[in-house]
Amino acid sequence: MGHNRSIIIVGGGTAGWLTAAYLARFLEVSNHSDIEITLLESPEIGIIGVGEGTFPTIRETLKFLGIDESGFIRATSATFKQGIRFVDWAETPRDGKHNHYFHPFEAPFYTDGASLVPYWLLQDEATRPPFAEAVTFQNRVAEAQRAPKRPHEGDFAGPLNYAYHFDAARLAAVLAERARQLGVTHLQGELIGVELDERGAIDHLLTAEHGELKADLYIDCSGFRAELIGRALGVPFRSVRRWLFADRAVVCKIPYDRPDVPLESYTIATAHQAGWTWDIGLAGARGIGCVYSSDHMADEEAEAVLRAHVAPTDVMVRRIPFEAGYRERQWEKNCIAVGLAGGFLEPLESTGMVLIEAAIGMIGELFPHNGPVDAPARRFNQLINARYDNIVNFLKLHYCLSRREEPFWRDNVDPASIPERLQELLEQWRYRPPGRFDFILDLESFAFFNYQYILYGMGFRTDLSAGRSDFPNVGAAQKIFARIRSFGERAMHDLPAHRSLIEQINSGEERLLAS
Repeated sequence: MGHNRSIIIVGGGTAGWLTAAYLARFLEVSNHSDIEITLLESPEIGIIGVGEGTFPTIRETLKFLGIDESGFIRATSATFKQGIRFVDWAETPRDGKHNHYFHPFEAPFYTDGASLVPYWLLQDEATRPPFAEAVTFQNRVAEAQRAPKRPHEGDFAGPLNYAYHFDAARLAAVLAERARQLGVTHLQGELIGVELDERGAIDHLLTAEHGELKADLYIDCSGFRAELIGRALGVPFRSVRRWLFADRAVVCKIPYDRPDVPLESYTIATAHQAGWTWDIGLAGARGIGCVYSSDHMADEEAEAVLRAHVAPTDVMVRRIPFEAGYRERQWEKNCIAVGLAGGFLEPLESTGMVLIEAAIGMIGELFPHNGPVDAPARRFNQLINARYDNIVNFLKLHYCLSRREEPFWRDNVDPASIPERLQELLEQWRYRPPGRFDFILDLESFAFFNYQYILYGMGFRTDLSAGRSDFPNVGAAQKIFARIRSFGERAMHDLPAHRSLIEQINSGEERLLAS
């Protein structure tokens, strides 16, 4: 019996194998003889691994795939991520004094449908606590190097929202194993050509090892090379460099000074004169990268910034150029681009992984089981392009509020470099905080409270003073703020040290404690 639908995914890595595993699970390939998924992977091409962080959505993705959380952590050298600590983004450090704020994954505390945000905004700026510390206790837990969950709590569950840091190459191996278990056929070979039909769609692929490969639907996960969507089909690339200036990263990994060093459960993003550096704590090493704009910093300067960040450690570094933008049509005829082949903005806020998850979720839901294979293309392109544009706004928010003095940061504050939609929202947010009606859920990757954390972490002012009488429950709000502080104190005692929990998971002890 022939297959009604066949899919070929070109490229492995995180994008390829996550796409393969997700679609195999969603379409129940192992139980249906009428759907076939094949992944073609070149053994000569390594994994770039620009980002090694994720957003909390990854937990539902891994759970859907049937991947054991503890096994995933052990296999990928993973650690927990509770948010991002932004250092020196608001102002240039002076006399050794640094500024920072925290973007936690936990939503601000709400009660009886009421928001605490206005009551925080109306407090004295000189004495009120930082926004993230006032409205959630995750800030205190993370700063105390505590884990977001306890050993006995089940897979992907815990009192606080969290994601992971991981080794990208190891994650691809875990996903590949699961994809094969779910019925994906794995071919190793080199793509040497793409033949188009009379309509300009892909007719078949040419490989050195397997000859012609033919399918109904082709998914391009070939990374920045964009072998199918770009080289073969010629879909134009839409640059967003006028908004997001970063176009380079120089990266390395270094071991810890000692095996028992406390382990952070957040990404540390430290601003420098022409961009920022990430510092990610894995179980056995730190992944560090310097992101920068080549218009504002030379490659040699960026490497010097990176080496200064890792102290005198002698390490090998790798340069990764990228262009901020995306394909104008990521579903073109019988080809869909996922991951770097479809677009990339920059490593900030783990948006690369978020966009992969969004794309494969839509492919699964829109998958054409019969009829024209490109029937959903128009809708898919509308949705994914809107997500890219909205993420551009969210990322730009991190830069355009800065009071730093260097040219890179001054250029980011220039209104000509701020998207019109973001400018409109910023003008409204001068008189009210961001709310859920500012955004259309299916077009967004970040919620309104994520914007609040960035806005108020950067020192943005929302003036509610003229409507102070509209918020009369000051006493009740103060009691809730006090409860949040109390919850934080209790959580720091109840939750284990982050490194302690990771070591228990890696040794298998947490299973014994749970039983």
